[in-house]
Amino acid sequence: MSPFRWESRVYWEDTDGGGIVYYANYLRFLERARTEWLRSLGYSQRTLAEEPGIVFAVVSLNIEYRKPARLDDELLITCEPKVEGAASIVFAQRIYRGGGGTQVVDHGPASLLVEASARVACLDARTLRPRRLPAFLADVEMLATAQRRSNIKEPS
Repeated sequence: MSPFRWESRVYWEDTDGGGIVYYANYLRFLERARTEWLRSLGYSQRTLAEEPGIVFAVVSLNIEYRKPARLDDELLITCEPKVEGAASIVFAQRIYRGGGGTQVVDHGPASLLVEASARVACLDARTLRPRRLPAFLADVEMLATAQRRSNIKEPS
């Protein structure tokens, strides 16, 4: 299964005084991509909080900054979810300069800017205690596993 892809742009509000994305703001792009991934499956955060009464919280994060993004850059943010246990998902995420590998503004060709791994827990919206992932997320993992298996070449 190929990674989910979401495009965005760098605005003034994302940058420091020099027009470079402030390091903490990369987390916003990552969060938005995870939210849009969920939306692409037909679910919104608000709907899930109401019924079946679940929310998601980042419980761990590892991030590596490779190159800076700048004002007006087009960004491509990818998201690859993997179910881990009954109540969490680990997202492998990347941020690239350039949507779809194109030349962007004057800052060069598409290139990897950030690599991150975010572990997200499923919580009961009322009690904030861990709660089993809903079936549709487990199905996403099964689809990804089946896709990976179908891409494995048999030895000749």
